[in-house]
Amino acid sequence: MGSGDSGGTARVEGLWGDGRSGGKVTVLAESAWFLVLFCVACGGGIGWLVTLLAEWLVTLSWAPLQGPAELLTSVPEPWLGIGGVGVGAGLGLVVGFVAVHESLSVSVSAGRVVLGVRDSSQEFGRDEIDVVVRDGKQLVLLGPDGMELAREACGLSWARVAEAFAQHGYRWADEDPHREEFRRWVPGMPGLPEGADALLRARQEARKKEENSEDARELRGELLRLGVVIRDEKHRQYWRMPPRS
Repeated sequence: MGSGDSGGTARVEGLWGDGRSGGKVTVLAESAWFLVLFCVACGGGIGWLVTLLAEWLVTLSWAPLQGPAELLTSVPEPWLGIGGVGVGAGLGLVVGFVAVHESLSVSVSAGRVVLGVRDSSQEFGRDEIDVVVRDGKQLVLLGPDGMELAREACGLSWARVAEAFAQHGYRWADEDPHREEFRRWVPGMPGLPEGADALLRARQEARKKEENSEDARELRGELLRLGVVIRDEKHRQYWRMPPRS
C-alpha cells in the first residue's frame, strides 16, 4: 500500500511444483492479515474522529451539517464512541478485503514470471522478457521489441521486488527506458492505427467511472493488440508505438 515500501510484503522461496522451470522460485505478495488489520485500524480511527468532529460541530451555530451532527451526538456515551469505532472498523474490514483481492503477487524463477491479481494470473517465459521496470507505482514487463507485456499497480516493497528479479537474472530498471517516447493523447490526433482512437475514447470514459476498472484493463489489452502502449498520468492517457519488426 502507499509507497510500496511497507513492511507488509510476504516473501516465500521454494521450488515450482510442476517442475516446468526447475530451480528456486521467489514469491512476493502482500500479507492479507497486514492489509486487513491495517484497514480495520484506520477505519476504526476515522470512525472515532467522526464522532469527535460531530461533537465539535454542534457547538458552532454557523457550521455546516448541523442536522447530521446533532442526530449523531444524540446517541449517549459510551455508545456513540463505541458505535463510531465499530462502524468505521466494519467499513475498514470491507476495504481490506477489496485491497487483498486487488493486490499484486509476483512469482519469479529463472524460467518464468507469473503475475497474479484479481483472481487471475499472467505467465511469461524468460525469453519473452527483456527488462522489468518500476514506473511510478506500477510494475511493467517489457519485451525485446519494446512492447509492453504487462503493467500492474504494485504495493509491494520495491527493494524486495528488484532484488527478486535480479537474483533470477532479469534486467531491472528504476524508470521506463521508453518514457520519453510517450505522447499525450487527445481525441482525433494523427499517428494512431485505425480503431485506436475509439478505444482510447472508450477507455477515458471507463477511467472516469473507476480509475483501474476492468473495462479500462480490457481496453488497454485491445490497444496492445494494435501495437499501442498506454501510460496513465494524472487522469491523462499517454501513448507510444514501438517499431514493428
